[in-house]
Amino acid sequence: MVQERILPTFEADSATITREEGLMLFKDMVLGRSFEDKCAEMYYRGKMFGFVHLYNGQEAVSTGVIKAMRPDEDYVCSTYRDHVHALSAGVPPREVMAELFGKATGCSKGRGGSMHLFSAEHNLLGGFAFVAEGIPIATGAALQTKYRKEVLGEETADQVTACFIGDGATNNGQFFECLNMAALWNLPIVFVVENNKWAIGMAHQRATSQAEIYRKASVFGMPGVEVDGMDVLAVRAVAQTAIARARAGEGPTLIEALTYRFRGHSLADPDELRSKSEKEEWLTRDPIKKLTAYLTEQNLAAHDELKEIQQQIQNAINDAVQFAQDSPEPDPGDLYRYVFAEDE
Repeated sequence: MVQERILPTFEADSATITREEGLMLFKDMVLGRSFEDKCAEMYYRGKMFGFVHLYNGQEAVSTGVIKAMRPDEDYVCSTYRDHVHALSAGVPPREVMAELFGKATGCSKGRGGSMHLFSAEHNLLGGFAFVAEGIPIATGAALQTKYRKEVLGEETADQVTACFIGDGATNNGQFFECLNMAALWNLPIVFVVENNKWAIGMAHQRATSQAEIYRKASVFGMPGVEVDGMDVLAVRAVAQTAIARARAGEGPTLIEALTYRFRGHSLADPDELRSKSEKEEWLTRDPIKKLTAYLTEQNLAAHDELKEIQQQIQNAINDAVQFAQDSPEPDPGDLYRYVFAEDE
């Protein structure tokens, strides 16, 4: 069995998305998938170094949550699998690719690489190499929003923070400490657990005493929701509810998105621990194919139109690679810049 739980079902006729929304979701998911495929190519060609963790298969979670938020206003906090979160948050493909190439034009000025993408302009709080490292950062971002509104009296301070974490992080102390704090202080944050069943090479079912992560929310008195993370419309619907709650001052929500990564833990992982049958079964539930079928069946888009969009996105990614290759290396004279905050 690939999944021991019965997945929640999202009925197509209950969707309320428009053609414009459907195409927006499709473009973002294809951008994420195509970008990661190009990253794999560049890594194996020796253009990228270090650890590179790809997001293939999980696109419905990033798109479903982040595209339900306010662009450049709400906050997104990621993990070491952060490329697609950055793209969904609006960071240009050129800047993400340049960062992966270690170039000065990268979103982190070439200093972060694959696991440390950051963009103040797009309220991307960062990718974090250590498991659960971003949870306190996201909680702090939500706290400052509440402080600005309730203490400083800023009426426009209603931003929501989305904190993405993997299933492995939910056994970490920071997870419990920060969910407790978020519940106690009623913070405007949505904790999004991307349960892809594997924490590197450890199967989730073998690593935790409560495999149904969304149930852990109950001890903090916050809503816990399980959703099919391979269905972008289902994720979007759940995210919209959680975001609305947070923005209205009703506090945090824990979302467990049941998803699957189509590649190994990183590009250095031979991926020999997962069974062939498990991987093949999850591949049949590809979230992009699922959305494509929905858009065409509901007459929101034609196949030729979607193919044209895919080609346009591929052209943009090729452009990002060329931009990264042509960009300058960081100046050694700037080695000590960005250690401390600078005056604007």
